[in-house]
Amino acid sequence: MAFLLRFAILLSISLFSIRSGHGFYLPGSYPHKYQIRDPLSVKVNSLTSIDTEIPFSYYSLPFCRPKEGIKDSAENLGELLMGDRIENSPYKFKMFTNESDILLCRSQPLSSKDFGILKKRIDEMYQVNLILDNLPAIRYTKKDDYFLRWTGYPVGIKVQDVYYVFNHLKFTVLVHKYEETSVARVMGGTGDAAEAIPNLEKDGGPPGYMVVGFEVVPCSFQHDAESVKDAKMYDKYPSKIQCDPMRVSAALKENQPVVFTYEVAFVESDIKWPSRWDAYLKMEGARVHWFSILNSLMVIAFLAGIVLVIFLRTVRRDLTRYEELDKEAQAQMNEELSGWKLVVGDVFRAPSHPKLLCALVGDGVQILGMAVVTILFAALGFMSPASRGTLITGMLFFYLVLGIAAGYVAVRMWRTIGCGDYAGWVSVSWRVACFFPGIAFSILTVLNFLLWGSGSTGAIPFSLYVVLLLLWFCISVPLTLIGGYLGVKAPHIEYPVRTNQIPREIPPQKYPSWLLVLGAGTLPFGTLFIELFFIMSSIWMGRVYYVFGFLFIVMILLVVVCAEVSLVLTYMHLCVEDWKWWWKSFFSSGSVAIYIFLYSVNYLVFDLKSLSGPVSATSTSGTRSLWL
Repeated sequence: MAFLLRFAILLSISLFSIRSGHGFYLPGSYPHKYQIRDPLSVKVNSLTSIDTEIPFSYYSLPFCRPKEGIKDSAENLGELLMGDRIENSPYKFKMFTNESDILLCRSQPLSSKDFGILKKRIDEMYQVNLILDNLPAIRYTKKDDYFLRWTGYPVGIKVQDVYYVFNHLKFTVLVHKYEETSVARVMGGTGDAAEAIPNLEKDGGPPGYMVVGFEVVPCSFQHDAESVKDAKMYDKYPSKIQCDPMRVSAALKENQPVVFTYEVAFVESDIKWPSRWDAYLKMEGARVHWFSILNSLMVIAFLAGIVLVIFLRTVRRDLTRYEELDKEAQAQMNEELSGWKLVVGDVFRAPSHPKLLCALVGDGVQILGMAVVTILFAALGFMSPASRGTLITGMLFFYLVLGIAAGYVAVRMWRTIGCGDYAGWVSVSWRVACFFPGIAFSILTVLNFLLWGSGSTGAIPFSLYVVLLLLWFCISVPLTLIGGYLGVKAPHIEYPVRTNQIPREIPPQKYPSWLLVLGAGTLPFGTLFIELFFIMSSIWMGRVYYVFGFLFIVMILLVVVCAEVSLVLTYMHLCVEDWKWWWKSFFSSGSVAIYIFLYSVNYLVFDLKSLSGPVSATSTSGTRSLWL
């Protein structure tokens, strides 16, 4: 009971405190204490752009390289699938030690190749992404009376056909004094909890600090390359550097070197550790999210009313009257019956391509279960942006484990269609284990070849292909077969009526049934299209999507709407004596995928019209769609 209470409190906080986003602690991230003058190392991530959406390595451009050489940071499966390549950088700080006019390096004279690729990256609006203490560098720009937040800074800018590079960086590191929080303060001072974890911070000891913010201001400053010809990395630049972000002066010239410098200032901030991600996670439009939810509730209420009328007033009343009659009266009544009452003996006839239907239903249960568990954990904060790649890794893990549910549902449905006969259950299980993953893996392979050809870090390395294949055939397939075996042992669903030996002829319809099925997808799409816009904007515009509380509610509403739509459409088909309801029930709610695809095409054409080239439009969107 205590566990359920705790779980309910956590879920409530996650769902309803996201609007403010202040002070929400991200589980799995812990403060790192630094003493004064402790070293701080900045890391670099892949270069990204909202213009092409194809990531490239930071060191693919002629930037300064660290003395100790380029080293990759530990990457998980999710980071590799997302195209993140986190590496060390030459930027070094000392805690609470301000430094200015620090020389980083003087590059080699730009060759024609380096000069051309720099201009290309500037034209394509590529951003440099830096990380300090797991916080991405954030940049603020003022537009009218508003401050816009951006992660990273642009490689350069083009002004009147002249290319300028941002070669001086002004860093601001926000720090907060380290505070040891006792259990008594966390639990509200109840009991003797203060003795559980002692305060490790001794009075009079050296103060420790935590990094709670990382800001960057890029500048284009014209350096004197000859004056630093013999200088070493981290030497003092000979003259004072004035960083003015509104002016550019470091023009790129072929066969000319580029000098890179930086400065850093530490500022003590009131921001506490649990709130340091607020600047990244803050998303606008909370009222729009609630409007979407209220709109969905109205649709659900409308459909629920129709379902109640159908089942409580029509079906149940007619069945009750029919069962109260004797056999002679039933035979006489059968001559006067119409609509769904005439197809009672055919309604449970086996559908066409039953194995394919069972495989699709099983895969759908697997994907739905993965989505529910992943979004629930993300809403509770266990898959935060502070732990890069955990969301994708969690999705893949839950999908593999839920292969048991997929095999169980598919085989049990196969036995139900076969009236208890389980012959062929192994074939059904194999179809479930290979159908959807096989299609996704084939598309991923084709798209990955395009990314390989462009030299992007978004391309999945060959070793990861081997890992994915091993996860597929060594975990997913066996678990699906185990689930199928459990489905064989489980009792099948028995039909309440017998099926006639001769199928009843379906009368000609006034309108094609597929037209009604396609139109049914508009109701589920109306439930999710507003949230879909926020998700796509976050994916394509480089923002962090973290309103999983809203997403969890919308997903539940979507499932309810899909179920109600399938019920209503099935009843409507049976009313016109069309007993072939299996596939139509599946596609009536499944047709929402067509509208999502059309909306994605619309978003690509009208909102992402700046995408340059078919590789960026096809490869990146396809890869992200597969894994997101």
